[in-house]
Amino acid sequence: MEYSQNENFNNMSLTKFESMLKTNDVLFFDSNEFENIINHYLENGKIGLAKKAIKLGLQQHPTSINLRLFKIEILVLENKFDDANILLEELHYLEPNNEEIFIQKANVLSKQDEHEKAISALLMALDLSNSPQDDGDLYGLIGMEYLFLDQFENALIYFKKCLEVDETDYSALHNVIYCFDFLDKNQEAIDFLNSYLDGNPYCEVAWHELGRQYFGLKDYNKASAAFDFAIISDDTFIGAYLEKGKVLEKQKKYNEAIENYKITLALEDPTSFALLRIGYCYEKLGENDLAVQFFNRTVEEDPLLDKGWIAITKFYTKHQNYQKALHYIRKAVNIDNDNVLYWKLYAQINLRLNFLEEAEHGFKRTLDLGNYELETWINRTDILIKLGEYEGAVYNLLQAIEFYPESEEIEYRLGGLYFKLMENDKGRYHLKNALRLNSDYDFILEELFPNIINRQSVREVISSSKKS
Repeated sequence: MEYSQNENFNNMSLTKFESMLKTNDVLFFDSNEFENIINHYLENGKIGLAKKAIKLGLQQHPTSINLRLFKIEILVLENKFDDANILLEELHYLEPNNEEIFIQKANVLSKQDEHEKAISALLMALDLSNSPQDDGDLYGLIGMEYLFLDQFENALIYFKKCLEVDETDYSALHNVIYCFDFLDKNQEAIDFLNSYLDGNPYCEVAWHELGRQYFGLKDYNKASAAFDFAIISDDTFIGAYLEKGKVLEKQKKYNEAIENYKITLALEDPTSFALLRIGYCYEKLGENDLAVQFFNRTVEEDPLLDKGWIAITKFYTKHQNYQKALHYIRKAVNIDNDNVLYWKLYAQINLRLNFLEEAEHGFKRTLDLGNYELETWINRTDILIKLGEYEGAVYNLLQAIEFYPESEEIEYRLGGLYFKLMENDKGRYHLKNALRLNSDYDFILEELFPNIINRQSVREVISSSKKS
C-alpha cells in the first residue's frame, strides 16, 4: 500500500511518539504533530494514549489553543464538566472568535442535557465559520440537538442544509428521512427523495430509502422498482437485496425472494436475518426440510436472536411435533433465561404435552417477567387447580384481579375455589359478581368444579341471579 506524504509523516510521528513512551526519552514535536497524534488516538478509542499525548503536548506548547481544546474533549468524555467550563472560559477570553471553542461549549452543554443552550452556542460558531465544509458539520450538530429535543421539524431544516452543502452526506440524508418518518410524512419523504434523485440518479442510498417509503405505504411494485435501481447503482448493496426480498415475500414470490436473500449470503458472511427469511420462504413453499435447515443455520449463526428460536419452535408446534418443539425451546431458555416469549412458548408446549408442573413453572416465569395477559393468569390458575393447589390458585387470581377487576373468567374461578375451600361467603360473593358480569359463562364452574356446581347453595345463587 502506498501512503501519501502526509500519511507517511503522521506514521513517523506516531512511531517516534510511541518509541519515546517506551524509552522515557523526551523528544520534541511541533504542535501540529501532537494534534495529529491525539486525533489518531481519539479516533481509535485509545483515550489513555491521547491523554498522555495531550499532557506532553501542553508541556512543550503550553499556549496552544488546539491542544487545550483536545484537553476539554477528554474532560467531557470523563464527565468533568466544571473543569471543562473553566478551561473554555479561559480560551474564550484569549480567542473570543474561535468557532471551535463554541463547538466544544455546545458539546459540554449537550452532555448536560442543555440542548437549547447548545444550539445557541452552535449558532454562534456558525456565525464565525468561514468554511462551507465547517458549515455543513455545524448544521448536522444543530440538527442532532433538535432531535434530542424531539423538535423534528427544526431538525429537518438543518439536515436539509447539510445536504445543500454536501449532497453526498449520507448521514444527513438518513436523518432527513428519519425526521420525515417520525413526523409520519411518507409522501413528503417520497417527494424529497425523488427531487434528490433528479440530481443524484445513481445514489443507491436514496433509492434504498425511497423503496422503504413505498414499502411502508404497501406500494410493493414501486418499492421493488426502487430497490432494483439501488442494486443497479451498486450491485453489492446488501441492504437493497434484503429489502427486495421482503417485498417479494409480500407479493408471495417466495422463490424470487430466496434468490435475493441468497445473493447477500454470497456477498458477505451470512446474516441471521437473511437465513431466517429464507427459512420462512421455504416453509411457505412447503419445503419443510429446507425450512428447518435454514432455521437451524439461523440459531447457529446468532444464538441470541430470539426470532430464530421462536421460528423453529413454532414450526414444530405447527406440525404437532411437540417433543422437538420442547427440545428447541429448552435450548432457547438456557441461552436467555429472562426472555418472556421463550417462557410463554415453553409453558404452552409443556401444557400440550400434559407436563403440568413444567407448564405451571413456565407461566409463573412469564408473569414474573411482566407478561400480565389475562390468558397467562387463567392458564396458570387452571393448572394449579388440576394439581390440587387451590390456595395457590386463589393467590394467583387475587393478583390477576388487580389488572382485570371486571373479568368474569376470574370471578367464576374465584367463586368455585372458595366453595372448594369451604369459604362459602366468599364463594357466593365472587359467583354473584361473575353472574352479574356474564351469566353465560357459568359453564366454567361446570368444567373446573363439577362437584361444586351441583351443590344446592351454588344452584340457588345461579338460579336467583338468572331470574333477576
